[in-house]
Amino acid sequence: MNSILIIGAGPTGLVLALCLARQGVPFRIIDKNSGPGRTSRAMVVHARTLEFYRQLDIADEAVEKGIMVNRVRIRRKGKEKGHFKLGDIGKGLSPYPFALSFPQDEHERFLLEKLKAEGIEVEWETELVSFVDKGGYVAVELKKKDQTEIVETSYLLGCDGAHSTVRRGLDLDFQGGTYDHTFYVADAEASGDAASTTDLNVCLGEEEFCIVFPVRNTGLNRFIGIVPPVQEGRGTLAFEDIAPFIERLLKVKVHGVNWFSTYRVHHRVAEKFRKGRVFILGDAGHIHSPVGGQGMNTGIGDAVNLAWKLAAVFHRRAGEAVLDSYETERIAFARLLVNTTDKAFQAIIGRHPAGRLVRTVLMPYAGPFLLGFRPVKKAAFNTVSQIRIHYRDSFLSTGKAGKLHGGDRLPWVEEIDNFAPLKTADWQIHIYGKAGEGMRETAKNLKLALHEFQWSRACDKAGFLKDALYLVRPDGYIGLADRNQDTRKLREYFSQCKIK
Repeated sequence: MNSILIIGAGPTGLVLALCLARQGVPFRIIDKNSGPGRTSRAMVVHARTLEFYRQLDIADEAVEKGIMVNRVRIRRKGKEKGHFKLGDIGKGLSPYPFALSFPQDEHERFLLEKLKAEGIEVEWETELVSFVDKGGYVAVELKKKDQTEIVETSYLLGCDGAHSTVRRGLDLDFQGGTYDHTFYVADAEASGDAASTTDLNVCLGEEEFCIVFPVRNTGLNRFIGIVPPVQEGRGTLAFEDIAPFIERLLKVKVHGVNWFSTYRVHHRVAEKFRKGRVFILGDAGHIHSPVGGQGMNTGIGDAVNLAWKLAAVFHRRAGEAVLDSYETERIAFARLLVNTTDKAFQAIIGRHPAGRLVRTVLMPYAGPFLLGFRPVKKAAFNTVSQIRIHYRDSFLSTGKAGKLHGGDRLPWVEEIDNFAPLKTADWQIHIYGKAGEGMRETAKNLKLALHEFQWSRACDKAGFLKDALYLVRPDGYIGLADRNQDTRKLREYFSQCKIK
């Protein structure tokens, strides 16, 4: 029996596969397409994703392949009305205090290379036909060309996108809606101020909106925007229909297009992320407006969250109950994210007076002014970068020490680089100060790595309490926080959570 079967080889499925491979869990990964995507809408890789990639030792190469966005320029009628720096917006909060422009198609090829280095190949042109959860395993029917295969797998993981066969097979509601607008995306060669090599340009009009991203490997620009009202409902559109609007709005000259597509945007969340031995992740479980570039990063977060739990069950270091925490931890954030990005998106693209006010006054003038203040920049980075995500309501989260609760992301302290030990992707104890003899002995008996960091003002500023116990999960979140280094609480935590 195959331990795990992953359906879908987009970023979510590929990161899930890479995490499982690194943790010695056998699996197969299939995709109905003939190869990785050649077009994409997801562009931004945020800090939390890069922190996960650092644990996999692939972050530096990802950063090298992408482009760090230095600043955001707000334009109206082709002229810059304001800008704000983005290059170090999260300085002191993360090892990656920036937004990375890294198109999804290039991103997927990068992840495929890393998976291949682990000896794993995606089974392309292989389609999920049907599945039945038998209780002790999942019976799955696959089809490759004219050949049908019946397999049995311990867990079926649906990373197969917005039109997920897995989600439909579970008969799950996918509540939400579709925005009225049609959007376009194009990879094109262009010249002009808005066709910058390192800046993100947001171009606004009374009825128009377009974002321009730099793309490293081609030297082209990625244009993502709203189809102009006069073009709506005209059937199939070509780039030539949109190019004059782009040139007028951005004051650029387009010299050629690599590819072009139009699409509709949805905002939906599935009613559940798990039924029995079947899970859904990424766009199969939640799809968002493009505000803040959250969708792909959220799917990767799903993958990291579930992977270490599946590995713990496979290696018999945890009971199957630990898998229940996946839905609890991820669905709450997905619902919140869809709600907040929907409201922000409606405010930006709305064809009502309030929407025009946002596009013509608030974004070009008030936005850059407010983001000049450090507290506002910090709040913006915390939100958009996903480092603020927490799991305080999970049964795997308990206790408080200093400003930190069980379920919080472990804060980063630059001067001691307390993220370095996280590369082991295993449970570990962090003490910011001095560990007592009882804690040392208990850590040794439980076979837990114990990391002591010299206390400093920076530790205090990050929210830590001197000499307190912080039990850190494999994904870099705090499981248990205790101000007194209570070894009894530590043992009880593992016992109650059924983790060895």
